[in-house]
Amino acid sequence: MTTKERNIAFIDAQNLHLWTASEDWKIDFKRFRIYLKDKFHIEEAYFFLWFINDDHKEMYRKIQKAGFILEFRDHNSNMLWKKKWNVDVDIVFEVMHRLLEEDDFNKIVLVTWDWDYIQLVKYLIQKERLKRILFPNSKYSSLYKPFKDLYWMNLSEERVKNILKFIQ
Repeated sequence: MTTKERNIAFIDAQNLHLWTASEDWKIDFKRFRIYLKDKFHIEEAYFFLWFINDDHKEMYRKIQKAGFILEFRDHNSNMLWKKKWNVDVDIVFEVMHRLLEEDDFNKIVLVTWDWDYIQLVKYLIQKERLKRILFPNSKYSSLYKPFKDLYWMNLSEERVKNILKFIQ
């Protein structure tokens, strides 16, 4: 009897948005969620956002309707004007929490661009818990180069981008 792989994804929404936009394209959330499920056996996909803004409620609904679990960075309401966009610590904490407290999955897919996750990536590789790191565009930190062949993938590669691209 074969056991079905049960993986989870952690998505840095700022990285995904900014770096696909830098190459003049947008992700279709529904297509992206289906792609994650079909290609990487993602059962749960966490979409980390920087703060709640009433002007973006419709976008939040679309993301949830596509099957993502929204996670917002905590903010003091007096400090929203100084919002901290960075969700890196929240993602690292949540990954470690899941590994240590729940451990109810096989592997992790991480969607990001920046080098802030390098220690987490190394740890997940060492523990054989990293499925893939997905870069939103063709640029990525050189710290990830040693893992290129086995662990990472570029979402802006033409073949993949054609599957994921939002078409108006």
